[in-house]
Amino acid sequence: MTGFTTSAIHGVALKRDVHGSLRVPVYDTVAFEFDSAKDINQAFAGRKPAHTYSRITNPTVEDFEQRIRLVSGGATAIAVSSGMAAITNVILTLAGAGTNIVTSKHLFGNTLSLFEKTLKPWGLEIRYADMSDPATVSRAIDNNTRAVFLESITNPQLEVADFRALSAITQDHSVPLVVDNTVTTPYLFRTRDSGVNVEVLSSTKYITGGATSLGGVIIDNGNFDWRNSPRLKDWGIKMGPLAMLGALRREIYRNVGSCLAPHHAYLQSLGLETLSLRIDRSCGNTLALAEFLQQHDKVASVHYPGLPDSAYHTNAKEQFCGRYGGILTFDLNSKHECFKLMDSLKLVKRATNVNDNKTLILHPASTIFCEYPDGVLSEIGVRHTMIRLSVGIEDFEDLKNDLEGGLAIL
Repeated sequence: MTGFTTSAIHGVALKRDVHGSLRVPVYDTVAFEFDSAKDINQAFAGRKPAHTYSRITNPTVEDFEQRIRLVSGGATAIAVSSGMAAITNVILTLAGAGTNIVTSKHLFGNTLSLFEKTLKPWGLEIRYADMSDPATVSRAIDNNTRAVFLESITNPQLEVADFRALSAITQDHSVPLVVDNTVTTPYLFRTRDSGVNVEVLSSTKYITGGATSLGGVIIDNGNFDWRNSPRLKDWGIKMGPLAMLGALRREIYRNVGSCLAPHHAYLQSLGLETLSLRIDRSCGNTLALAEFLQQHDKVASVHYPGLPDSAYHTNAKEQFCGRYGGILTFDLNSKHECFKLMDSLKLVKRATNVNDNKTLILHPASTIFCEYPDGVLSEIGVRHTMIRLSVGIEDFEDLKNDLEGGLAIL
């Protein structure tokens, strides 16, 4: 088996390019010609592997999917138009009106909004549980539970669950464990090794290598018996461990139309090749900045799983290859101080993305969680004194000097 970066660069050669190109071209096309009516019939019926329409499959997108599958260790993968599209496609495939999913209140703001404001009105029950307490999660699961969903590192609370313990619970209940692995990626966290069944990613983040394009990925690790899923029982009988993504591609994915653009797939394949190098640099910078901020007298508290005093340090160290991600949060004494610091920075950018090559700063309560009242913010652990820092790959001393200058004027 080749290493992560070697696999990301070389991928899987499904077909040799007619011109011998070392990189799969961008197939910016919608339709594909067939030699005969029989050929196109067999392709649409799924009896012959072929590209029929780019909303369903496309050669450039397929190459990106194969690279992701290879580096993740998953059984199969589908690329979609965004990380939110990845979550939506999975939940729509597994669940329906009158059923429930078990999740955490500590979720990315748009994911929480998707569950509460989009899917709940359609009849999906959302059950919240403390993911750090597997027994609580177990009690929340019943015969109508279709998935347990959580993030590898919660954003912005920066909590890390014990995924093997959660996997043992979900296996006992024959319910799939679905993890958003965006902020760790398969490079830091091979979800299959911890018993996770389905992985979703926003490839917009770390994978693109500089926020060049929107995208998302769904990975089925091939370790769940889909005959135990009420929505996928028949597919499980026909397709075995590949049932979920087989059903998804032929129904929800095809019908919703959230396909990844071929040009975006091309850009994200380029980003994937340098992912390991950039994550190593980002994680190193983040730990160093966390240690610097923890010693600063203007900073009330610092939250990062890489710090030994973090409640999640042991889980992160054991599960994420000894690295702790590229996001940290810290608290100042007031919202006013947060805004004043942000406005004083010259190098660090005020922007909402995470895991860019550039370091980005955000006040979560007034931006990505601005639709929620103070009572809800308190429940989900988002404070008005909290700042989120997504650390890029710049030189550490430059980042430290920028933050030090900003803190000095508070």
